[in-house]
Formats: sequence, C-alpha cells, structure tokens
Amino acid sequence: MISQFCFYVTILLQHSITYMIFIILLPGKNEDEQTVAEIMRRRFSPAVVTNRPWECFHFAGHEIKITEATECYGAVVWPSALVLCHFLETNAKQYSLVDKSVIEIGAGTGLVSIVATLLGAHVTATDLPEVLGNLQYNILKNTKMKCKHQPQVKELSWGVDLEKNFPKSLCQFDYIMAADVVYYHPFLEELLLTFHHLCQDNTIILWAMRFRPDTQNQFMSRFQELFDLEVISSFPSLNITLVWEYIL
Repeated sequence: MISQFCFYVTILLQHSITYMIFIILLPGKNEDEQTVAEIMRRRFSPAVVTNRPWECFHFAGHEIKITEATECYGAVVWPSALVLCHFLETNAKQYSLVDKSVIEIGAGTGLVSIVATLLGAHVTATDLPEVLGNLQYNILKNTKMKCKHQPQVKELSWGVDLEKNFPKSLCQFDYIMAADVVYYHPFLEELLLTFHHLCQDNTIILWAMRFRPDTQNQFMSRFQELFDLEVISSFPSLNITLVWEYIL
C-alpha cells in the first residue's frame, strides 16, 4: 500500500527561473485511493515461478518483466517507480518523451527507464556499478525490438567525475528522472551537485519520492536554501500544487 508520495517536477528555464510541481497522493481520500489502486494494478505476479525473483508490470502498452536482486537496495522495484511510470504514461501528451533525451539517476531495476524508452525517448539509465549488470539485463530484455531508440546504461556515482563522464557540451538532457533516490542523507550534497551539473536550459526534472516527514526535513531544508518557492496554482482533487521557483 502506498502511504504518501510526492512528485517533484522541476522545469529549469533560462534566467534561472524554475517551475516545480508537487503531486502528493495522500491516504484517506477516495479519489487518491482510487488512483493508488490503479497504479498498483499495473504490478502483477508472474505465471511462472523461478529461483530468481522477478515481477511483471504493464505500462505503455507492454508487459514488462523485471528481475530483482533482493540483497541489493537498488535492485528492487520500489512503489515510487510505479507512481512515476504511471505519471509518464498518463501525462504523455503534456510531457511528451518522443525523441527527447532522458537520463535516469538511480535507475535501479530500470523500470522507469524502460517505460520512458517505450514512450519514445532516448534514455540513459545510470546507477552504481554493483547494480549495472541487472539493470542492463532488464533494459535489454524489455526494450529490444520494441523501441524507437535503444537505451544506454552508464555508471554514475553522484558528484564523481561528472564533467569527465557527462560533459556539459555533449550531454544535453530534456528530462532528468529519479524515483525514491534520497534515502541516505550523507550523499545529499552530491545529489544536488549532480542535478546541477546535468541540468541545461529547459531541462525538466521528474522526481517521485516517498515523503518521510522525519527524515526528509534535512533534504527539504537544504533544497529551500537554494530555491525560493511561490505557489502559483493548485489542484485540490489530487493535491497537486504548481510552484514558481527562483534560484536564490
């Protein structure tokens, strides 16, 4: 059961003007519960049981089979990934991924990268070295002969050799995606540095995360040190708020 989620959708524009959308799914409201139920129905158990854990999902008109590695935190499909995939699919017109350049940070099992690929994007899926093998396997298995652009898998350690491995002159991403990547705060500054390096004019960050009030305060405080937030629109039925941000 999904208890509470936030999407952080950041559009970085010229002149340091930033827009951010908060999408919060809260328990206790019928419409939100129906949305969460719809999202969770996209996950179903495989018909065949093997000695290697895997799960099935249905997004972008495809059945997606994901192999997991339960001993590794980054090789498990967390609910935030499902929420982000559902957002990409149901908002495909507003945030079209066709022929767009996308990088996913902390791709894990690759579900978000796979869905973005199936929706027509040029995708670069990134994570730490220990999960790249499983990530590559899942992406190749679910996108080969099914996509317009074959995705890439690359190592990315937050804040490490960013210009060397992702030179700004060559890496211009339309979208940066992340799902539940902030779980260990000692790496918060490295994550912010990585976002800053990868962003170009008009880059959009799509970020889905489980909001943990007690543990996310440090992240939110640090984020608000960098951005001044102003709410310019809200969508009460889904607790969606559109915020205009200025970089301080």
